[in-house]
Amino acid sequence: MHFTDHIEELRWHIVRALIAVIVVSVLMWFNIEWIFDKILLGPAHADFISYRWLCWLGNELKLDGLCLQDLKIKFQNTDLAGQFTMSFSVSFMLGFIIAFPYVFWEFWRFIKPALKEQELKYAGGIVFWSSLLFLTGVLFAYFIIVPFTVNFFGNYQLSPSFQNIITIGSYYDTLNDLVLGMGVVFEVPIVVYFLAKVGILSPNIMRAQRRFAIVIIFVVAAVITPPDWFSIWMVAIPLVMLYEGSIIIASRVLKSKQLRNTKYDNL
Repeated sequence: MHFTDHIEELRWHIVRALIAVIVVSVLMWFNIEWIFDKILLGPAHADFISYRWLCWLGNELKLDGLCLQDLKIKFQNTDLAGQFTMSFSVSFMLGFIIAFPYVFWEFWRFIKPALKEQELKYAGGIVFWSSLLFLTGVLFAYFIIVPFTVNFFGNYQLSPSFQNIITIGSYYDTLNDLVLGMGVVFEVPIVVYFLAKVGILSPNIMRAQRRFAIVIIFVVAAVITPPDWFSIWMVAIPLVMLYEGSIIIASRVLKSKQLRNTKYDNL
């Protein structure tokens, strides 16, 4: 295929993926009031399931820090069409999250013909694993990171004279960045796999940078969680495990390449 043919092929994959996102987004939009109140504003409600579960866990472990403070957040809308445009933004965000497996499958269909038979063997199940990791990151952010973040910043006051009246746009931007950001972060093992396959990344490099990566993870966890070690560890451990899992993946890729090179040398 010529370069222009590849571009045309990619264009149709993008079109089909975008249609899938739009279809799901439309379905979300028809239920936007329920979605907005129960899902988007869920972490801003004191009875959100994560707060109840964390408090129960804190009582079982005798850790008062897990019972987060009662939320005292008031929202406001400062734009004339703010609520209307946000309904579309929320619908599109949820449409992308729900349709992600199909979106990734479309891009995989475009990339797949360029891979060799051996590479396809090692890439088996990549759509499933990529979708699972992305959705796991989204759920981890929504049920763990977002509640900690909203509770901390929503109740933070420099002085009793100040009252937190947060624009709904600011709240949505924070939630959107955390949820989609963690979805992308949880794709690190997939990215590491392909970077290791092309020789850009090696397990030795990741091991050498392990200390810096762990420090960054714990700093981020300390910022968004209450000031007790259990909360920090609860957020940091999954991210550290993700990094360690990526090292294992890179190591296996390196070993497979070494075995293949040894086989060719013997021939």
